[in-house]
Amino acid sequence: RKMKANEAFGKLASDEDVQMAADALLANGMKTVVVANSEEAKKEVLELIPQGAEVFTMTSMTLEATGIDKEINESGKYNALRLKLYAMDRNTQAREMAKLGAAPDWVVASVHAVTLDGHLLIASNTGSQISSEAYAAGKVIFVAGTQKIVKDIQEGIKRIYEYSYPLEDERAQKAYGIHSGVNKILIINKEIMSERTTVILVGEKLGF
Repeated sequence: RKMKANEAFGKLASDEDVQMAADALLANGMKTVVVANSEEAKKEVLELIPQGAEVFTMTSMTLEATGIDKEINESGKYNALRLKLYAMDRNTQAREMAKLGAAPDWVVASVHAVTLDGHLLIASNTGSQISSEAYAAGKVIFVAGTQKIVKDIQEGIKRIYEYSYPLEDERAQKAYGIHSGVNKILIINKEIMSERTTVILVGEKLGF
């Protein structure tokens, strides 16, 4: 049975709510930048990452929509880990692949919810992105459309199950012929390592 996404979670947040979330993220140790569109988001990300740096882009509809993943992985300007992983054999090199992806110098990803009190929620089927985002990556950049802004953690979890998951499940079936799952959820309440995490909030509906 096909689940229907709750479209209430697909609406862009008001300017007031965006500012409130941005201020709260900053108070919780995450540098926050508010931009108007994909183009500005991409520019912001590329200004943050030094050329030649080791970068891992997480599988993300947001990074795809903004062209950030393509630029990082195909421009030749960065040491793109995704290309190395693509060249490896999951059947024989799964452990090496996990280690390589777990602690890159830079990670670029998205989230499934941003709360007004400055917390981030990330759901995952396998958990492959969670170790690096939670701690192991040197620096993390999250890019998120402002439709992902919710009141609090409780509403963030509701958004994951009622909106992100049905859309991701549909995508996974089309792309890989398998169902997705909300198997692991990372909640970032605060970042204690200064300058480690940057959140870019984009005034455009991007990803799920």
